Amino acid sequence: MLLLSAGAYGQLFKCIGKDGRIEYASQCPPGARQEATGIKSTLSSPAPNSAAPQKSLAEQDAEFRKRMTERQEAQAKEAKKVAEAEQRRRACDDARAYLKNLQAGNRIVRVDPKTGERIYLEDAQYSTEIAVAQRSVDTNCK
Repeated sequence: MLLLSAGAYGQLFKCIGKDGRIEYASQCPPGARQEATGIKSTLSSPAPNSAAPQKSLAEQDAEFRKRMTERQEAQAKEAKKVAEAEQRRRACDDARAYLKNLQAGNRIVRVDPKTGERIYLEDAQYSTEIAVAQRSVDTNCK
């Protein structure tokens, strides 16, 4: 603390006494060897924009809370974008896999909601299912 306060009033010197003891001061005592430290202090002039009055603690707190709210909203918005992108990617992958199964001629099974029976797609239904799957790929894989 002493070093900082001494440097505030002028140049700071490294003073080496006769017994080799090192001290830092703005003036060295008599008989001590003096070395410049390169630390100089000038009277600081007020900043050019210091004419603006200091904001009260309540105003600073309100601004801080506003910045925090904006930051949280931005983070929530970014998280929502990431979640939507992940959902689109999954939907794209699913649509491509379904289209690939249809085009490969694999048997596709559906469950009848009324009876709970397994129903296989007929050959005539494959072309319409392929068209539907292709539209799904086109919309989800942009």
